[in-house]
Amino acid sequence: MPICILVVEDEPEIRELLEFTLNRAGYKVYAVGSAETALAYLHNEIPDAAILDWMLPGQSGIELARRLRKDKITQHLPIMMLTARGEEVDKLKSFDSGVDDYVTKPFSPKELVARIKALLRRTGVPQNNILEAHGITLNMDSHRICVANAEIRIGPTEFRLLEVLMRHPDRAFNRSTLLDHVWGRSTYVEERTVDVHVLRLRKLLAQQGLERLIETVRGVGYRFSPTQNDQ
Repeated sequence: MPICILVVEDEPEIRELLEFTLNRAGYKVYAVGSAETALAYLHNEIPDAAILDWMLPGQSGIELARRLRKDKITQHLPIMMLTARGEEVDKLKSFDSGVDDYVTKPFSPKELVARIKALLRRTGVPQNNILEAHGITLNMDSHRICVANAEIRIGPTEFRLLEVLMRHPDRAFNRSTLLDHVWGRSTYVEERTVDVHVLRLRKLLAQQGLERLIETVRGVGYRFSPTQNDQ
């Protein structure tokens, strides 16, 4: 599955340019013209990064960025601001809203792609759709997992659960957040379901003695701790 980037830009010509540039660079793009449409998309899908125009109709890009940072699901989403406003005070306001990078218009498509790649590297998004940690290799294109060079059979839910945890090593997730990430906000699933799938995932990893990588955080939930297995 290619890396997905959400583009929120109200000017059709620039939106089309962004979509063309990012598609040519190998990214999957979901391009919309307003913050409201973007939020409707984010209700069901979480991209790997977002590019926001500052001057949007209705809710501005700055307001949208602040809203994304307050949401437990999108608070770590890499965000790039794209705007014609290039004064220092505007940049500071943008960064204060939680934006990770700032690109002014007019922009070079090549520079934009380079900045996106750098942003994804800094925020830990895998560039080649492969996650690797402590002997575990998770290939998101082939939907396969190898542990200590041996492929293991895994269900789609356990795959997604491991992907979410590995993307954010040492971050503690509560059960509610994991439900939103793995099952989606529009699906009602009891929180105890998370425990069941974590147990299944640990049993799979136990084949190679790596079950302790999925650590229980008392009073919170779970985290992927690459150093835990060495203790």
